[in-house]
Amino acid sequence: LFGQSKAERVLSDALASGKMHHAWLVTGGSGIGKATLCYKAAGALLAREGERGMFATGLDIESGSTTARQIMARSHPGLIVIRRPYDIKAKRFTATIPIDEVRRLRSFLSLSAGDQGWRAVIVDSADELNVNAANALLKSLEEPPPQTVFLIVSSTPGRLLPTIRSRCRTLAMEPLTTGDLRKAAQAALTAAEKPVLKEEDFTSLETLAKGSPRRLLALLEGGGLALQARLDKIFMSLPVLDVAAAHALADDLQPAAQEQKFELFYDLLFDQLIRTVRAGATGEGRSGDLALAKRLMGGGKLATYAQLWETLVRDKADAEALNLDRKSLILDTLSRLEAAARG
Repeated sequence: LFGQSKAERVLSDALASGKMHHAWLVTGGSGIGKATLCYKAAGALLAREGERGMFATGLDIESGSTTARQIMARSHPGLIVIRRPYDIKAKRFTATIPIDEVRRLRSFLSLSAGDQGWRAVIVDSADELNVNAANALLKSLEEPPPQTVFLIVSSTPGRLLPTIRSRCRTLAMEPLTTGDLRKAAQAALTAAEKPVLKEEDFTSLETLAKGSPRRLLALLEGGGLALQARLDKIFMSLPVLDVAAAHALADDLQPAAQEQKFELFYDLLFDQLIRTVRAGATGEGRSGDLALAKRLMGGGKLATYAQLWETLVRDKADAEALNLDRKSLILDTLSRLEAAARG
């Protein structure tokens, strides 16, 4: 875990005080270490006597210990992880976390805690709970058994049920600084036995990464710079959409094998819209975003683009839930973008 010493200290101090809150809502941007922090906290909670070793403070435990290996394999009897299940027939993870996943909590919470006296529940992430699953989780939060800690990951906590948020202590994590971002990316590449990150590549990707190692690696592995260049070309052509470029992009991203690049496209698109709206509203930002906002968002059209962002996020979520055609979704997205630009 890189660059999150402040958040780690909050959890370790709470554990050391003996007054650990029963539910933590761990928030912050995607890919900055929220789940990693939760697994570290679970390891510290569930560690057996002697497994803390030289680590008198913090959340670290001996890397070769039994608890550390069980946490890594998600096989510890005191740990349950709620996340999207893998659909073997469709050969992909489900779009949301269904209620059956949360119902597994019933039997888990009915068991007595082990020798360490604690149980840990990791929800990764709450943003992916469907409505019924969210309500089922709420019931467990309302009547938590003793010595049980819920560690709930969320990148968009404002979209969660207010009743879930109100029962949790929020722990906000920050994007990584340049130095920590570089260290985290290099560590991940080294662990995967891949070439080290070239300095010129890091410089190009750092701004788009927004302090997220996962985002930086996705951009690096998924051809993010080339994809951003194609997206820039589409934005520069507005208010007239380059239809040929739109169809070529949709064709490239349609195959199931291109799921990572498809997700990356929407991530970059939403980020561009956010930066442009912010530049138009505040007059601050990068020169390219300011120029784009001035050209496309004059005449009181900020609200139009803010509504466009909401619509596109909803359309994408609906398309994933219903397994709709990707090409049609992308073309519809770009058509809506053109309509907003034409005003």
